[in-house]
Amino acid sequence: MLTEHPPDLDSPPAEPASWASRILVPEMWGAAVIAIMWIAVLFVGIYGPNIIINGSSGYRNIPSVLVVAFFALLGTVAVARRAFRNGRAS
Repeated sequence: MLTEHPPDLDSPPAEPASWASRILVPEMWGAAVIAIMWIAVLFVGIYGPNIIINGSSGYRNIPSVLVVAFFALLGTVAVARRAFRNGRAS
């Protein structure tokens, strides 16, 4: 037969986590770094110059944001693997 046990009334209720313990979470910093990388890509796309290549068929203009976005993609993958991994072994 199953019996229910009354809750333990002697233990104090758990205190909410402090702001310091919430701000030191690696996932939060990983998300912030990824967001800042892509905001930098946005600003390079709006204000950045073009890469001018002089070839045999004339000049070509390539937006510099393509290069910056490629490296931001690599950085996003690296940061995401580090910050959002399941194991906490550092």
